Amino acid sequence: QVTLVESGGGLVQAGGSLRLSCTASGSIFSLYNMGWYRQAPGKQFELVATAFSSGSTNYADSLKGRFTISRDNAKSTVYLQMNSLKPDDTAVYYCNAQYLLRPEQYWGQGTQVSVSS
Repeated sequence: QVTLVESGGGLVQAGGSLRLSCTASGSIFSLYNMGWYRQAPGKQFELVATAFSSGSTNYADSLKGRFTISRDNAKSTVYLQMNSLKPDDTAVYYCNAQYLLRPEQYWGQGTQVSVSS
């Protein structure tokens, strides 16, 4: 069982930055691919970025260049640095952990990001 705790959301003006953190407990962090998803009002649930156990990353095409995902295995934490935020980035952001060795995944509770124009 893995518990994911997110932090770092909040209200920011357009053009500003936020860094989200997600700390995992309960298992070996390095054995999980870690991702960030978001749910905006009236929009589809969306994959934002993934930090793979291998160290590679990928991003939603629309977010490349503004968002950066990183992970610190020693701290069991994955980060999402969000720059040049836009009102369209307003959403609840969820952390996700996918186990490498079997189809098993976990979700954080979500953190609200609100971007004012």
